[in-house]
Amino acid sequence: MIKKFLLIGGCILALASCSSTKNMYSWYNYEDITYKYSKKSTDELQVKLLEEYQKITHNQKGLRGVVPPGLYAEYGFLLYKTGKNDEGLSFLKEEIKLYPESEKYVSRIIKQLEQ
Repeated sequence: MIKKFLLIGGCILALASCSSTKNMYSWYNYEDITYKYSKKSTDELQVKLLEEYQKITHNQKGLRGVVPPGLYAEYGFLLYKTGKNDEGLSFLKEEIKLYPESEKYVSRIIKQLEQ
């Protein structure tokens, strides 16, 4: 009888470990595009990267339901570099709101950009 319970418990445990897990964040095609952009910073890749940032920030389907750490800062900095200063600064500030531990680093970036 005890062997049956152990066998059933082992089977349940084995089946439970086989279930798929959902990621904490939705990254879409972020890795591929950022890699390509870091190797060759063309205008076309920059547009694709901005589109990818927009997709990640607007369609977050991960377990947490929020944008991954650092992404608002990256997106804001790139927007600032492309001349969308106000929008870029707002995303940098949003990074601090969502992840207060980033304040020391991101606030220095904001300070340098505003000079």
